[in-house]
Amino acid sequence: MPDKFEPVIGLEVHAQLLTDTKIFCRCRNVYGAEPNSLTCPICLGMPGTLPVLSRKAVEFAIRMGLATGCSIAPFSRFARKNYFYPDLPKGYQISQYDEPLCSKGEITIRIGNIEKKIGITRIHIEEDAGKSIHGFTDTQVDFNRCGVPLIEIVSEPEMRSPEEAYAYLMKLKQILEYLEICDCNMEEGSLRCDANISLRPIGQTKFGTKTEMKNMNSFRGVERALKFEIERQAAVLEKGGRIIQQTMLWDEAKGEARPMRSKEESHDYRYFPEPDLVPLEVNEEWKNTVQAELPELPDRKYKRFINEYSLRSYDAILLTGDRKLADYFEKVTSVVGDPQMVSKWIQGEILRVLSQNNLTPARIPVTPEKFGELLNLVKTGTITANIGKEVFDKMVKGGESAQSIVEREKLIQVSDDIELQKIIRNVITENPSEVERYHSGTKNLFAFFMGQVMKKTKGKANPAVTSSLLKKILDK
Repeated sequence: MPDKFEPVIGLEVHAQLLTDTKIFCRCRNVYGAEPNSLTCPICLGMPGTLPVLSRKAVEFAIRMGLATGCSIAPFSRFARKNYFYPDLPKGYQISQYDEPLCSKGEITIRIGNIEKKIGITRIHIEEDAGKSIHGFTDTQVDFNRCGVPLIEIVSEPEMRSPEEAYAYLMKLKQILEYLEICDCNMEEGSLRCDANISLRPIGQTKFGTKTEMKNMNSFRGVERALKFEIERQAAVLEKGGRIIQQTMLWDEAKGEARPMRSKEESHDYRYFPEPDLVPLEVNEEWKNTVQAELPELPDRKYKRFINEYSLRSYDAILLTGDRKLADYFEKVTSVVGDPQMVSKWIQGEILRVLSQNNLTPARIPVTPEKFGELLNLVKTGTITANIGKEVFDKMVKGGESAQSIVEREKLIQVSDDIELQKIIRNVITENPSEVERYHSGTKNLFAFFMGQVMKKTKGKANPAVTSSLLKKILDK
């Protein structure tokens, strides 16, 4: 993008709430059920049916509002958003318009060492529509998703790059998961994002004409789509052209966006107050109860991990990125008492196993107590770090404790000076040419001799003791 333009980005994020039932009826809120099996006359919009608001959905929305510093309106109202689409059986969506539940919040994003606050305009409650499934010759509709509770989180247009937009989405996802109100699975549609993007000359305060990007099914997809649209708009403006306000559909496979329709304005939806629902009132007692039940949030946990455990900023960011991983770290640390060691092993071994097996931190295959027992064996010198890693892999596969594996396979570390000296002298005797080269100045052969000792002891030699003895013997 030419240096003379500045991007202006705002995001609208829809998050499905993890309530047991839908927002206005008692149908189960479950993903992956047989198509059209989770419906009733209410969520199918049959004539004469009336919605009944889910208290749990409201509570979840209040949680998100409080977690992002929003003001919670004591009085808010639902509205009808009118539009036609095959997967919207009522012909309108129950949402909130000019009187939302939450407003004027913010979150802090971090890119490298730079922190920036992004404002949140509003968080409001609404119902989801069904899902259209497009085939080669026809389109089928699954109404199971109709009436699933959503919160829409609307940001201020304060992001100035795709990287900031990505960081904002990651932070929202982190907060939603900490609150346990959304599983944030973009592939399943439980977290969806629309992006508004415009360009303006650097130094200008007036916004340019915006376009809206849709159909982005991953956070990286959002970043790529924004980069594409910034470059497209810049090319148009550079040639003296005019940006048309429209909705763009992102094609991930082709890495490009194409026009979908002209951009709607609020008056296109003919909003008016929902006549079948009374206004929503949230008193101080209810708000305070929800506030008291909030967990420790990511920013506070990050600062506490640095202050309480003396972790580096990078380590604290990684460990607090997922609430389950942060909880796991603290439980293991309570067993081992060495937060730096626990952090190192979690980043090295736990995250490796999760990545290899496509698991989330909620499904770590070794309990914190068993992992702590393993680390204590390494910490006390009972086994070497390399043996510890082998034992960990066996624990993952068989579920056995570290102590039983070490005892059964006789993996206790060799630290006896006499035994190690004997092994070292055998290695030196077996490799006379390497000894001669070492004495001639090829000192990096020291690693070769260490490796040979480890090979003979099957990795059980105490590295520190072995290194010290080997140097003394070689130098003689």
